[in-house]
Amino acid sequence: MTDKSYRPINEVLDQLENSLQGESIAVKEVIETLGPQSFASLMLGFSLISTSPASAIPGITTLVAAIVFILLAQMAMGRKSVWLPRFITRRHMSSSKLRRGIHWLRKPVRFVEPFLKERLSFLFNPPWFWLPLISILALTLFMPFMEVIPTSGSIASAIIALFAAGLLIRDGVLVFASLIFLLSMPIAVWQFGFAS
Repeated sequence: MTDKSYRPINEVLDQLENSLQGESIAVKEVIETLGPQSFASLMLGFSLISTSPASAIPGITTLVAAIVFILLAQMAMGRKSVWLPRFITRRHMSSSKLRRGIHWLRKPVRFVEPFLKERLSFLFNPPWFWLPLISILALTLFMPFMEVIPTSGSIASAIIALFAAGLLIRDGVLVFASLIFLLSMPIAVWQFGFAS
């Protein structure tokens, strides 16, 4: 059920940045760049975009939520490659905003990556894997409503990024951390969104 195409997070960022040639990039191009068989890389790439300052792109939180929902649903069904509807794959995102977002992400990614490793791998097998998968699926259903709450979309995307990085590296600690942060998300949204 889990993605077998493991790669460092910085490599995902490198691939994204190298694909930014024109003024904008289509979702289809991002999929082709990261690989249609690499569910975890795609989930990580899109969630990192929405976590970064590139989240200022109108509608990006809803777009990322839709993509992640479809990716997770297809993983659960055992698909070997990604399929997304044309109205999503034809959507374009600003290359300059994405580039700024990627540059912003470099420092925190470089800091955390040395601490990541394969561990608690039992969490990636049924029935253990169903809990984080269903939890993240449920989160994506609420993300379109977060467009109106400051920073909440970025918080949700960061939780998805943790989950996706755990899948990518097979680090069960990251998957477990994503669940803990998901449980505390209502408090975080209140503190950083409504209370700001």
